[in-house]
Amino acid sequence: MRNLYLLDCTLRDGGYVNDWEFGAGSIKSIFSRLDNAGVDSIEIGFLDQRRSYDPNRSIYPDTESVEPVFDGMQKPNALVCAMIDYGTCSIDRIEPKAQSHIDAIRVIFKKHLQDQALEFCRQIKQKGYKLFINPVSVTTFSDEEMKSIIEKINRIEPYAVTIVDTYGLMHADKLLHYCRLMDSFLNKDIILGYHAHNNFQLAYSNTIAVMENITDRDLSIDGTLFGMGKSAGNACTELVAMYMNERFGKKYDINQIQEAIDVDITKEFAKKEWGYRPLFYVSALNECHPNYVTYLLSKKTLSIKQINEILSRLPRKNDKNLLYDQDLCEQLYQDFQNSEIDDSTAIADLSKEFAGKKVLLLGPGKSIVDKKDLIYAYIEKNNPIVISVNFLGQGYPVDYVFMGNSKRYSQFFSSIYSEMHKVKLICTSNITETNERMDYVVNFASLKADDDHIYDNPLVLLVNLAKRIGLSSLTLAGFDGYSQNITECYYSEYVKLLYDKSNISVRNQAIKAFFDSVKDKVDIRSITPSKYF
Repeated sequence: MRNLYLLDCTLRDGGYVNDWEFGAGSIKSIFSRLDNAGVDSIEIGFLDQRRSYDPNRSIYPDTESVEPVFDGMQKPNALVCAMIDYGTCSIDRIEPKAQSHIDAIRVIFKKHLQDQALEFCRQIKQKGYKLFINPVSVTTFSDEEMKSIIEKINRIEPYAVTIVDTYGLMHADKLLHYCRLMDSFLNKDIILGYHAHNNFQLAYSNTIAVMENITDRDLSIDGTLFGMGKSAGNACTELVAMYMNERFGKKYDINQIQEAIDVDITKEFAKKEWGYRPLFYVSALNECHPNYVTYLLSKKTLSIKQINEILSRLPRKNDKNLLYDQDLCEQLYQDFQNSEIDDSTAIADLSKEFAGKKVLLLGPGKSIVDKKDLIYAYIEKNNPIVISVNFLGQGYPVDYVFMGNSKRYSQFFSSIYSEMHKVKLICTSNITETNERMDYVVNFASLKADDDHIYDNPLVLLVNLAKRIGLSSLTLAGFDGYSQNITECYYSEYVKLLYDKSNISVRNQAIKAFFDSVKDKVDIRSITPSKYF
């Protein structure tokens, strides 16, 4: 008859949320309650020599640093585990098992490092520890690659092998395919483990699928308290324990597990939430590292549709999609933004419409409210063409709306096509088209700045468009400049979208320098206070 084991890895995987700073008391408390609850295996944290010893953190530079956790505590009933991400802790940092409270060491590694990592695993076993071999991102393995690594693992004869769905990419059918491969080719006395992530909200149901379908082999199921963990989090220990009790006659003390959540985990959730988010859904949908999505979202210029399109261009060779590369992400972003269109007709038409006219550009700064009388006086005296830039004109007589940012286009979408339906719309080519009209679409690539800090700034884009259509002067209002205090930058309606507070002074200076560089071709003045002058 098979054995079922519950392994809690809150102190390890949960540490991605709080940088492993649970506090010395909570580390002991969490471990003790899980042990009292009868949880079979408890992961005490990471072994990582890059980190110095800190009694308040469940990440340790060597096995010796783990020992203070057990001072004053009863001998655990649970199997005490630690994890090593191969390459972060050398074998000389691992004392022999006889000198350590740690019973088992779990080693994670990526596919391309498997041979070196498996040799390291062999050395861990020689130290006397029960060995868990955990190849991560199992979805990167083909069937033949999986059979090959299983053959290598069988020669080592570890205690357990864990299927790790690092980015929560698998539905039950795909997961069970990998489980059956493992079950078929793995030596029968090796425990099969499963570690889930919740990007598709399938962590709990997938653990059930494994337990119900792999029936002739000992299984070890990972969970964390309240699902605390990297990305969208993990299968919840409390739910898995409940299911094992009800379905398989286990005797885990749910009250003790709930106490650990109530006393030690909810306070961590209050500091920083984890769990299912659109971010993690998008990363799983595109089978990529979540940092790609985070980076593109941080641009604050892209719609989700555009982000999906960029991520679809990630190279899959050598698992590039799962190994985050910021330079690659930036290059894909810029390539996407620079998509070329033939805008010659739009440029010719705009040149005719603006010929010989004064032009007033309205920005979303707080000064369009504070200096309203001044702006209206200018409009009444000069009768300019009024262009509202990346927003709608706050009650001003706007003739054109210029949009150079998909997020802002979406934010004002309803108003553009209802309240201001007579206003003409100019969009850059990086904005995702809808079924609604765009009167003029102009090449983003021809308008961007050379300076990376402001290359997609909408005011910069529009000034460069003004050069292309032959305008020799522009008047600005409401371009107050960037400030750390968002209420100083924008009128209230504009604040709805998250504001990027990075490189404030650098961006202000970059725009000022840009204005200086074009002054021979376009005379730019502001009738409201601005940090750009």
